[in-house]
Amino acid sequence: MSQSPVIVVGAGVGGLACAIDLAARGVAVQVLERAAQPGGKMRAVQVQGQALDAGPTVFTMRWVFEELFSAAGTTLDAHLSLTPLQTLARHAWAPDQRLDLYADLERSVAEISRLAGPAAGRGYRDFCLRAQRIQDTLERPFLRTSRPNPVSLLTRSGWRGLPDMVRISPFGTMWSALGEHFKDPRLRQLFGRYATYCGSSPFLAPATLMLVAHVERQGVWSAAGGMHGVAQVLARLAQSLGVRLQCDAPVKEVLLKDSKACGVRLQDGQCLAASAVVFNGDCAALSQGLLGAQVAQRQRTVARLPRSLSAVTWNLVAATDGMALARHNVCFGADSPREFQELFAQGRLPSDPTVYVCAQDRAEPAADGPTPPQRLLCLVNAPPQSAACAPLHPEDLQRCEEKMFQRLARCGLQVQPDPNVTPAIRTTPADFERLFPGSQGALYGAASHGWMASFRRPGARSRIDRLYLAGGTTHPGPGVPMAALSGRLAAASLLADRTAAHALTWGWRPAVTAGGT
Repeated sequence: MSQSPVIVVGAGVGGLACAIDLAARGVAVQVLERAAQPGGKMRAVQVQGQALDAGPTVFTMRWVFEELFSAAGTTLDAHLSLTPLQTLARHAWAPDQRLDLYADLERSVAEISRLAGPAAGRGYRDFCLRAQRIQDTLERPFLRTSRPNPVSLLTRSGWRGLPDMVRISPFGTMWSALGEHFKDPRLRQLFGRYATYCGSSPFLAPATLMLVAHVERQGVWSAAGGMHGVAQVLARLAQSLGVRLQCDAPVKEVLLKDSKACGVRLQDGQCLAASAVVFNGDCAALSQGLLGAQVAQRQRTVARLPRSLSAVTWNLVAATDGMALARHNVCFGADSPREFQELFAQGRLPSDPTVYVCAQDRAEPAADGPTPPQRLLCLVNAPPQSAACAPLHPEDLQRCEEKMFQRLARCGLQVQPDPNVTPAIRTTPADFERLFPGSQGALYGAASHGWMASFRRPGARSRIDRLYLAGGTTHPGPGVPMAALSGRLAAASLLADRTAAHALTWGWRPAVTAGGT
């Protein structure tokens, strides 16, 4: 009798990456997705008959996907059309205060020197070297390893790597470290925003998060079909390898037998047997009992960890005037410390928000002036829907929208929605909780605050035998490439456990070896 398949719960990027790796090794895999389409947070919405990304918008760390496709016996280029962006992002504080960052280091240095003086340009060079050193130090012993801890990190780095571990500044905050490179508060605000890529505050996050700057400098691409198109490509690759993908299939419970995961029960009551289960969702859902009381009793809780940021987003098709848009744009609020104080300490929407705008039809900015209607995603950071945060009422959201458009106008960008066409699709923290149960609307799992935060994320192995974890709330962290890495780590852990179990049945005892998966 053939063995039951591995069931992957959730077709986000972590679940799809896990399914691809398992199927490429000959494992039967079934993926169950509660939504109508695969992708998880890499979702799209329809506005005026056009598809708009409504989740992640930035494609970085291309090597993660090149390695994934290579392991599946193909190439990334054979499946996905990617265009490198020369302008990484456009930033604005006022109509006469703008800064573009480029893929070319020298162009960025010249831009920063123009805005804030030659010393700032030199500070940026030093900052880039420091960010690269952090990335190089952490890539193999941390990013590619299943749930490291401080001791294992030092062990894998060896004594020769100890100076590098000290230089990555794990104990200082990102904000204070940025002050060593930038005296201009605008630059400190700009690079401090990288903490929000993990849903965190630069005033509380460790300086190691500066590695995000190097990740961007390694390359930012736009993908044909948007980021949801990337998810569709991954789903098709998985299916070509024999993975069975079933959408509109919400899972109600992970079934256990003899304290081992043995299958799932769907919302319609159907039970499906599994040789193992991979959960690609917010890990807090397990401890909250959303996948069954038995799982909640055994699974280590992550609910006590502070949650990351959520967001209020608007998807719309609108004409613009004034500042020409790049693909990625940030219009900064006037007071960064106050903004993060309001978000994290007071648990409320910022009074003068920083606004991110993705212009999905743009690659590089053109000349300032009026443009025809284009697809836009506007985003304002928001607190999650936790007990420590005030609930958001309709009037709060209306004020937030008004302040968002006011901030864009103060930075020289007028967005002109057509009142005669489809209004913007607004997504709130409460909506994100409905879309991703157990998340409380937090988009990145636990906040990356304090030097131990990254080590507290759950690893690929849960506390339940044959139940594995993948996704942005697990190690190595949030973001599309990190979630893909988590899926690959889950697949590697599952395969290693199977190999060890098989060896035991033949009288061999598995040995622990140094190194990662």
